[in-house]
Amino acid sequence: MIRVVLADDQVLLRAGLRALLDAEDGIEVVGEAGDGVEAVGVVGAVRPDVVLMDIRMPGMDGLEATRRIVADPRLADTRVIVLTTFDLDDYVFEAVRIGASGFLVKDTEPVELLRAVRAVAAGDALLSPGVTRRLIGEFASRSRSSADEAKARLAPLTDREREVVALVGEGLSNDEIAERLYLSPATAKTHVSRAMVKLRARDRAQLVVLAYESGLVRPGWSTS
Repeated sequence: MIRVVLADDQVLLRAGLRALLDAEDGIEVVGEAGDGVEAVGVVGAVRPDVVLMDIRMPGMDGLEATRRIVADPRLADTRVIVLTTFDLDDYVFEAVRIGASGFLVKDTEPVELLRAVRAVAAGDALLSPGVTRRLIGEFASRSRSSADEAKARLAPLTDREREVVALVGEGLSNDEIAERLYLSPATAKTHVSRAMVKLRARDRAQLVVLAYESGLVRPGWSTS
């Protein structure tokens, strides 16, 4: 059972999301919150698999709430999906950079929302790689992290792992990485997993961010 917490100051939106999610086999809404402070408290209490977090809420916003949730070692298995009215904005990029697993616009089709919740709960990429790449490509140059710091984080990686991280940043799936590098899918997955461990990345979204911040991949540039 995938356990979900809804954090949004719009009561009607939460009610709609709850109805959609609770009607789906294998998904259960276990908590709701109307602001960031309440969200942090509810998530800490119930430890859900997935949080649907509105990026803009009164008091503590969704960005700060996300920061606190991903920093809590007790919530290492909790994944945050940020909800936004616009599909590209600075707050969304920052949320992904600090550890959110991705984002959804609020008018996302129900089938896409359900697919996203299941994907994130399974530890997979949230949305299509192109969507994440477009977001990072738009805002990587505005990141507060310096390129030198990002490059230094890559030091523990082998040359092959650097190649793999670059391809993750380009938006390739494990199967596509395997095809590009003439590896088995299992080997490609192993390289991705080892890179995530060495870089202390919560998920693939953070690998994409690091690939751009370090210059392994540049917006509009393909490694092919």
